[in-house]
Formats: sequence, structure tokens, C-alpha cells
Amino acid sequence: MDDGSSTARVARAMRGRAAAAQPGTRLPSTRALMAELDVGPGTVARAVARLVAEGVLVAEAGRGTFVAHRHGQGARQGRPDTGWQTVALGEARVDGRDVAALLAPAAPGVLVLSTGYPSPDLQPLAALSAAAVRAARRPGGWALAPAAGLPELRSLLAAVAGADPGDVLVVPGGQAGLSAALRALAPPGAPVLVEVPTYLGALAAARAAGLRPVPVPTDVGGLRADLLPAAFATTGARLLYTQPTYANPTGTVLEPGRRPQVLAAARDAGAFVLEDDWARHLALDAPAPPPLLHDDVDGHVVHLSSLSKAVTPSLRVGALVARGPAAARLAAVRLVEDFGVPRPLQETALELLGAPAWPRHLHRLATALRRRRDHLAAELRRHLPHVAPAAIPRGGLHLWLCLPPDVDDVDLAARARAQDLLVGAGRPYFVTEPPAPHLRLSYAGATEEQLTAGVRRLADLIP
Repeated sequence: MDDGSSTARVARAMRGRAAAAQPGTRLPSTRALMAELDVGPGTVARAVARLVAEGVLVAEAGRGTFVAHRHGQGARQGRPDTGWQTVALGEARVDGRDVAALLAPAAPGVLVLSTGYPSPDLQPLAALSAAAVRAARRPGGWALAPAAGLPELRSLLAAVAGADPGDVLVVPGGQAGLSAALRALAPPGAPVLVEVPTYLGALAAARAAGLRPVPVPTDVGGLRADLLPAAFATTGARLLYTQPTYANPTGTVLEPGRRPQVLAAARDAGAFVLEDDWARHLALDAPAPPPLLHDDVDGHVVHLSSLSKAVTPSLRVGALVARGPAAARLAAVRLVEDFGVPRPLQETALELLGAPAWPRHLHRLATALRRRRDHLAAELRRHLPHVAPAAIPRGGLHLWLCLPPDVDDVDLAARARAQDLLVGAGRPYFVTEPPAPHLRLSYAGATEEQLTAGVRRLADLIP
């Protein structure tokens, strides 16, 4: 008898037996199948192997061969039916689409004017690799770190913020710190005041925490502090999220005269101010103003900072600074999430911040970003003078463009993407209807030649 035909015949017989049996049913032994089907052991083994590959059978060493579990007709056709999950999950509480769009890697040849991180050629990769090697050699480098972070790293991060090291909580990046602070400082369902436009990741994190973002306008001087007392009073909010220094996306800096107004409004409302100081290391023309934290006496300000923007996206190390019961609340939230930031990552950050290469990198980064910012601004004035920003940010990574009123920024971003150009539509940076269409352009992730090409491509799309 032809062996191939025998294998096919045995496979058909066993498939029929499996279809008529319950999942998990054990098939007869090889000897029994040989006798029943009048074939040799090799033919049975080949037939079983074929059916295992098809997912009809499951072979378990030492136990036997069993009928595989079936997941409905859709699964047999390669399309599992997961519709039941829609009912079980209910309404989606987290929408990460806008954040995911920012983080998605671009295809080769695409011009990227949307990223929130400096390009690899501006990252201190050699210094970071050397720091990681030294960190790996540290005694106890893989031991469990203190929940609040390594004391030496807390001291270095405290020095950047001008804080007491004992008030510093090391977090796995700015976004994780932001998420933890929002959940720790306000209960689900509570309102949170946010300057608009604002960092879209903050809006996503607030909504994921069950909070209701309430917009407070900004202008060229930053947050409209004069509107805060009414905003706190009418909403009952006990938390304000703000970026006083090089705000994303506008690049504005809070005017000196507004700083005491912000703190006074928070004090009178008995509220917290979550200060997102993400661009502390990204001052380009002059030293950055001190954090609001410096002027706070009674613990109203919770300060957030991060190393990722100035180093590389994968160095997820940041810091929260808080005092009083808020500090204990933050520490508890962070502890139950993941027991703390992995020690090797903290040791690497500690080595990098303490190395002579660190200040040299910051100087080199500022020089390169300043040159790219100025080049992008010049190209906009040359090719798109009617949308070029009147004021150029003195730090950060972005330019904020106001578009003609008849331009749909979301549609424009989609058309640009079709032309292999990534730009950021302004609408996701607002809580409610934007007063005008905008674009966020980043100068951090592209060379000067790429910035020029991107602006020229954009000029073809904007009337």
C-alpha cells in the first residue's frame, strides 16, 4: 500500500473521530489505532503529526494524544470570535490614540516634524552606553532599590528642581509620574483645571484617571492666572495642571507677574498645582526661570520632571517632588503600581548625571536645537509667512502655528501624512473647540535639510 495514501486515509479517519468527540478526549493508543486501521506505527505517527499541526489534536509527552479545544466556527476559519469582550469591557476608559500617533515609528523616507524627542544624532548614546556599563558593574546593581529611589539619584534630581532630596520620588519617566500624580491628587470624577492648549498626554492621563479636564485659556504670557479664581470657584476643582516653562505645544513661559497669582489662586482654593517641568534641560537662549516650586511654602505645588527628553526616550527616569500628606499619597500610589523604578535604570541615570560628559551633552544639545529652531522659523517665514509664529520660543522642542480659519488642521495633517510628512494637528491639544486651527511642528527630530524639505512640502498643502 502507498504510504502517502495510507497517511491521508488514517488522518481522515482520526479527523472524523476528533470531530465527533468532546475537546480533551483521549485518542486510543498507537497500538490500538494500528490494529483498527491496519497500518504500521510510522503511518499513525505521521497522521497524528499532521493533525497536531492543523490544530485538530494535541500531543502531550507521556500522557497521550487528545482532541484539541475548539473555539467556534470563526476560530476554525482563523477568525476568533471575541465579540463577547465588547459586552464584558463596557465603555472604554482610556483613549491612547493621539499619544500612540506621536510615538509610532516613522517609515523610512518620511519627514518627521511631529516627534517629541531629539533625533538619535542629538542623543548622548556613547555616554549613556558607558554609564550603563559602569552601572552594571556596581555592587548590588541588580538588588531591589528603595521604593522612593536611590538616595544618590534623588539628591541629583533634587538639585535640578531646587528641592530637598527627601521630598523626591523617582518615577519611570514623566508620563508615569504624571499619571500617578493625577490619580493621587484627585479622586475619580473630580474636575482638574488644565491650561489650553496643553500637552495631549496630560489630557489622556487625566481622562484615564476618571478626571474631568476643565480648560483655562493661555496667551503669549502663559496661563491666564486672572481667570483661575473663578475657575476654581465655579468647578470646585482642587487640582491645576500647568507647564510654566516652555509649555508644550506653545513654547510659552509664564510671565513673572503671573507666578504669584497662580500660587495665590491655588492657596485660596485649597488646591494643588501639578507643575510639569518637562523642558527644564531644554533652555536654548538663556537659563530657564526657576520652577514654581521655589515660591511655594505650604506644599501646594507638586513638581514633575524627566530626563527622557534630554537623553533618549528609553531612559524612563523622572522625579516627583511633593511635601506633606501628598508625598505619602504619591509614594503609596507608585509603590502598588510596580514597586519602584528598576535599579539598573536608576544606576545608569546616576552614572550619566555624574559624568563629565553630561554638562557637555546639554551644551551640545542646546546648540543644535537652537540652530534647528532658528532654521525652521526662517524657512516658515520664507515659504509660509502667513502662518509663521510671531514669537519664537526660547526653549523646548516645538513651534506652534496658527493656520488660516478655513483650514482643517486634522485634515491637513492627514494630507501631509499622505505626502510622507508627519506634523501635529492642533485639535488634540484642546479640551473643547479650538479658537482656531493650529499645527505643532517639532524641530528636534529632523536635520536642517529635512526641515527645509518639510516646510516646502507643507507649503504646497496650505493655501
